[in-house]
Amino acid sequence: MALSHRFLKAVRSIHLYLGVFTAPALIFFAITGGLQTFSFHETTRGSDYKPPAWLASAAQLHKKQTLVMPARRPRPEGVAAGADGARTSPPPAPVTVDAPAAEHASPASDRPADNGQAKPKKNLLPMKLFFAFIALSLLLSVLTGLYMAWRFSRRPALFSAVFVAGIAMPLLLMFF
Repeated sequence: MALSHRFLKAVRSIHLYLGVFTAPALIFFAITGGLQTFSFHETTRGSDYKPPAWLASAAQLHKKQTLVMPARRPRPEGVAAGADGARTSPPPAPVTVDAPAAEHASPASDRPADNGQAKPKKNLLPMKLFFAFIALSLLLSVLTGLYMAWRFSRRPALFSAVFVAGIAMPLLLMFF
């Protein structure tokens, strides 16, 4: 067998078994990432939605590689909750400008007017849908890759052992 043929065969085997080993983690990340895209893992201010415990734990594992949920920080003393649940804070301290600095400042017509109105929010839905599509595509790609690897495997026992190791390794690492 020629050297290039042996090299290609070795690369294919490495690709196959690394893919099978990492497939469980890729499936996990595709599912949890897709759910996080729409913030199903957390509550939002003013909402009565409470995520399921398994989803919050899976998101914590995805983002921080731990199942330990951090304690919520108390609100700062200067920030009080308004009647509608919105945060209100004390007004900012006035800014003083010395005369020389004021001469070099740009004219008021060049600066955007701050009339107390917030900038309009961007529509994030198209980007969220795109990333949800990416997560779904990754999931389907991994599943079809696993199917093809299993279907055309000459060593199904080795394939199964590597796949189970890909599931067991992160589970064991969670306890260390």
